[in-house]
Amino acid sequence: MPAPGAAKGRGTTWAIEHRFTTQGGEDFDDGWGTLDQQASEEQLPPATQIIEERVKSILASNESPDVHFDLSINPYRGCEHGCIYCFARPTHSYLNMSPGLDFETRIIAKVNAAERLREAFASRAYEPQMLNIGSATDAYQPIERKLGITRSVIEVMHSCDHAFSIVTKSSGVERDLDLIAPMAARGLAAVYVSVTSLDAGLSRILEPRAASPQRRLRTIKTLAEAGVPVGVSISPVIPFINEPEIERIVEAAAEAGARSAFSIILRLPWEVNPLFQQWLDQHFPQRAARVMARIRDMRGGKDYDATFSKRMKGEGVWAELISQRFHKACARHGMNRVRTDLDLTQFRKPRLPPANGQQELF
Repeated sequence: MPAPGAAKGRGTTWAIEHRFTTQGGEDFDDGWGTLDQQASEEQLPPATQIIEERVKSILASNESPDVHFDLSINPYRGCEHGCIYCFARPTHSYLNMSPGLDFETRIIAKVNAAERLREAFASRAYEPQMLNIGSATDAYQPIERKLGITRSVIEVMHSCDHAFSIVTKSSGVERDLDLIAPMAARGLAAVYVSVTSLDAGLSRILEPRAASPQRRLRTIKTLAEAGVPVGVSISPVIPFINEPEIERIVEAAAEAGARSAFSIILRLPWEVNPLFQQWLDQHFPQRAARVMARIRDMRGGKDYDATFSKRMKGEGVWAELISQRFHKACARHGMNRVRTDLDLTQFRKPRLPPANGQQELF
């Protein structure tokens, strides 16, 4: 049974207003018991709406020194996985949508992503850089099975021999092994699978529409057996929730075939903070105060600190202790590398068809 106020298959039911909202609203009792009636009625989980968008550009530059890539591609905005902790939730605010319920039910699909990527690669000014797919929202969320936008992007990478990495918590990445494995054999591809917990019950409420923990471990094994360098992301680390599992996750990932690992402390930017705290009160009411106290211990007394070099790792005694535990576990299992080095020298610019539609003679 879902916790009070929760809906099966959704990270949150709260359509929280975003920071750019100019108008607000509140429930009003009309004297006919309408509010009591609504509270007693069984509410069906809201359906997912896919909004197709033709974007002007697809490559985003990274300005943070905390991550190991220069460019990123996110074929979708919003994510149906519904992970309550997702740091990308506030990006829906720029679309005048809620970072809460809208983020996981109103998905923007960038249907011309491959076209824009090919144009970017063909530009005379473009020089190959470390590129990641799915840094903000999962490129293999459920709608990818139907739309195939991520696959079309990888097909462009494949045709140009452009190196890339993928971060996902979905088994859907296995579908594209026919493209990824040959590129990995040439040092052009690596995959990082997010494993947040080994507890299926916790995963079900923390990441309600993502693959189960055991399915993700099987994906790591499948990728590794296909010769793809696989890393594991144990992120985010949430004190007293999944933090006790750090060593066990590292061990399970190593046994499945992961070669490297990285970890990030829970981040609570903007609207993620009240969403996450409501989730804590719903699912772990007896632990909520202790979890937030420990988070503040690692954030200089605040709920969140966006300072570069601190936002991923935290600071203080507890952050250092978690870091030591993680690195010692990785060392025990031979996973003391953060990432796989990829080869950018093989890149070949694509040739675009002439603007007038005529075939070139030479």
